[in-house]
Amino acid sequence: MCGILALIHANATENSAAGELHEALYLLQHRGQDACGIATCASGGKIYQCKGNGMAAKVFREDGARVADLPGYMGLGHLRYPTAGSSVNAEAQPFYVNSPYGICFAHNGNLINAPELKRFLDYEAHRHINTESDSELMLNIFANELNETGKARVNDKDIFAALARMYDRCVGGWACTAMLAGTRATRDISNYCLLSQGFGLIGFRDSYGIRPLVLGSRPSDNGPGTDWMMASESVALDQRGFTSIVDIKPGQAVILPKGAPPIFRQVQEQKRYAPDIFEYVYFARPDTVIDGISVQESRENMGYKLADTILRSLSPEEVADIDVVIPIPETANTSAACVAERLKKPIFQGFVKNRYVFRTFIMPGQKAREKSVRRKLNPMRVKFNAKNVLLVDDSIVRGTTSREIVNMAREAGAQKVYFASCAPRITHAHIYGIDLASPSELIAHHRDENSIAKHIGAAKVIYQTLDDLKAACAELSPREKQEFEVGVFCGSYVTPVEPGYFEHLERIRGESRKMKVVEKAREAIANGSAGEEEMQIARNGVEVNGDGNVVPASGSGASDDGLTKTNGKRVRESDEESSKPRDRMDISLHNFGDYSHEMHN
Repeated sequence: MCGILALIHANATENSAAGELHEALYLLQHRGQDACGIATCASGGKIYQCKGNGMAAKVFREDGARVADLPGYMGLGHLRYPTAGSSVNAEAQPFYVNSPYGICFAHNGNLINAPELKRFLDYEAHRHINTESDSELMLNIFANELNETGKARVNDKDIFAALARMYDRCVGGWACTAMLAGTRATRDISNYCLLSQGFGLIGFRDSYGIRPLVLGSRPSDNGPGTDWMMASESVALDQRGFTSIVDIKPGQAVILPKGAPPIFRQVQEQKRYAPDIFEYVYFARPDTVIDGISVQESRENMGYKLADTILRSLSPEEVADIDVVIPIPETANTSAACVAERLKKPIFQGFVKNRYVFRTFIMPGQKAREKSVRRKLNPMRVKFNAKNVLLVDDSIVRGTTSREIVNMAREAGAQKVYFASCAPRITHAHIYGIDLASPSELIAHHRDENSIAKHIGAAKVIYQTLDDLKAACAELSPREKQEFEVGVFCGSYVTPVEPGYFEHLERIRGESRKMKVVEKAREAIANGSAGEEEMQIARNGVEVNGDGNVVPASGSGASDDGLTKTNGKRVRESDEESSKPRDRMDISLHNFGDYSHEMHN
């Protein structure tokens, strides 16, 4: 999951697109904290960009100083959330290809036929792919199809036709924005060809509607005409003064030409209308509306339905035993209030959240996740002491966070701890752009509720049912028969899944995790904060254990001297990793974000 943005001003002489995109990045920062970037197009079709690893305040500096070096009247913004694969600087978006026509590209989602696409680009299209990002694959598929026109100048029909062919090749879930810097060809009423430098913006969404994308407009502040903006969530448009917000429909594309109204086209038939339900459970902001469904109201419904399940799952004596409902901040706050209301119990904010700690389930190591939970949350003893508490969280993924939270509640004096999840048991991999965990790492993959409760130390664990979760959102939909992508809960995905894809996903996920753990160990040693585990990783390398966790190399996979055996040879995993560059710069454009370390010296 990522956040994407696109903006075009009515007045092509303006140079403030980057400033607005920069502000909007902070409104969507929750959608991606791994990397971010902005690319703009100024007069003459010249492209400028700044991108790199880190949050917006790091990449653009806390005072936004780098935005001044991004002139232009239109541009793209992107926030990256880690998916399966590496996280080097070269994979920060937007991506760029110079041929044809100069295309910048921002992508949210995941392609599940990536190996097939890579073979096509290599053997047939003869396009070089420089990263492990499927976003780069999709950009090059689109560029190749657009190049098939053979024209020096393209028009709207050419772009829609290229997108349609791209849709025929790509399988997965996506929402994308693109910017064409090349010249646009149009004709006036006398059929004279008119050329306009800087074509405009493009937005499009997969034919299942898995990933969200909205479009809004506002009157220009600088002369006649209308400004247009696209974003992953409506809150970014609301806060920037854009109204008349519409969802890009499944299989639909829109072109925002410079100085002209939007052009919509159904480039592929809508196969289903099934947004990813995890947007409503966890990822989207509560003040967002996705596909006509209020995230806030959907979470209220989840709370009421979860309370009904609690009443069915617990005995009357156990329900009476609960003294207080305590939410795990912040996503579960809304649902927990509705649980407390339905159960007729008081609700306390028992945990104080440190807002400057990242989400824990994306961290590479078990110990790192456990430590981060305690940095992120601090229990207030007065709210727990001598009480039987019902903790409400949005979901349980690996169980690491949940177990640590239960421990913290007990340490704060709780007598008995019940744990309720607004989401059903997560048992399968997410394949559309959210790297939750490997199936073997998911606590519910091979455990029932009783063993999960024992594992995290709770008296009982109560999960939302899948039917109730779907109903909580569907009841708010403007469509009569609303479907959702719910594969993480049941293994039934809305798109076809290529044979061998899950094995491919595990291979790249494992390599990515190992690389990140080794990098973290090196950083800890360099900073003088390394513990025994980090020292062991530096000495012996890493391996993936039976639970899918990256741990220091040991046991049968390593010899007495700490070397991991591979094909009869002994190779240190740390040495193997050290042969890889620690980072790579984006070669497509000069990017001053690549030189951030120099700029701070």
